[in-house]
Amino acid sequence: MQVVDVPETWPTPVEQEVEVTDATTWRLRIRMDDRPGMLARIAIRMADLECNILGLTVLPVPGGVLDEIVIRPATGLTKEQLVRAIQDEGCECSAIADADVRELVDASAATLTAASRAVDDPSRYADVLREVLAADLVTVVPLAEANPGRSEGGHRAAFAVDGTTALVARRRWAPFVQLELARAEALLGLLDAVRADVSRPAVATCSNGAALVLRQGLPGDTDAVAALHERCSAQTLFQRYHTGMRTMPRRWLHRLLMPPRGMSLLAVCGHEVVGLGQLIPGSGELAEISLLVDDAWQRKGVGTALMARLAVIAAARGHRRLMAVSLPGRDGIFRTAVRAGLAPQQPEEEGLLRIDIPAHLTPRVPGRI
Repeated sequence: MQVVDVPETWPTPVEQEVEVTDATTWRLRIRMDDRPGMLARIAIRMADLECNILGLTVLPVPGGVLDEIVIRPATGLTKEQLVRAIQDEGCECSAIADADVRELVDASAATLTAASRAVDDPSRYADVLREVLAADLVTVVPLAEANPGRSEGGHRAAFAVDGTTALVARRRWAPFVQLELARAEALLGLLDAVRADVSRPAVATCSNGAALVLRQGLPGDTDAVAALHERCSAQTLFQRYHTGMRTMPRRWLHRLLMPPRGMSLLAVCGHEVVGLGQLIPGSGELAEISLLVDDAWQRKGVGTALMARLAVIAAARGHRRLMAVSLPGRDGIFRTAVRAGLAPQQPEEEGLLRIDIPAHLTPRVPGRI
């Protein structure tokens, strides 16, 4: 999505004299010195003008404070008259915009509510950020086109979402202040932390409609994993272990479930373990993975679900590439990686398959770019 250019000169925040109805609500931003009595003077002047103050937020800014006040003005009062009254008290009205009384909620509560919606649906990041910043527009752009140095006098801010995209926020009626930007950064950081929280079980659906739970293997899963190996054919076991073993010695099961330097991931349907994956950290940003899927559950998406989840876990742990062993003439692991949305390279002569983890799976560093 391309960034829409905005005018170099922003419209003045004080509009022409237009009478309003009783239902009109205005949002004002008033810059004033941070000293006792200033807010009281503004409140008294608004009372004299028969304005009803509905909400107040104090935003610290360099050299003073910026008070955001939501009012219901008296019938017949114009924005220009209100601005002159504020100026007479030695303050500056930097912006006036029409508001909605439905926006009058506690800022912290509103931010938490918005965060919960984004957790449920990550595709709503832009809508949630627009709401939290009271922005006019938030667009999703390629990271290379975000142009973070273009602030347009504080009316524009860019935030990295992942390694490939960014959110660009614009607001004509008032510049963003640091407190608002910090709130937005904290929100996006929280959403990233939730996205990177891979300790929770995940749910996947197979091509046959069966629901799987993907969770970390535990010592109590020994019997279920032993049963998985007993159901697997000799060919399936050979592709996984590259030996002619027919059964898994029980003394090895604990090491499979709880590898000393890594972790295991189980695909569970009901009470039955139908797939087993492993993630073993390697050197640097490399991690090794392996998969074993029950013969009866192969080609139903179990291996794809396991590999996709292992990639998310690996990315959260700082890995950027996976490695697997692909036997000569066997491209099953390659095709599984492609179906999982990963980027496998062609297998090397010794059978090693290197799989790049896409940037969108990598948790971003919270903060504005």
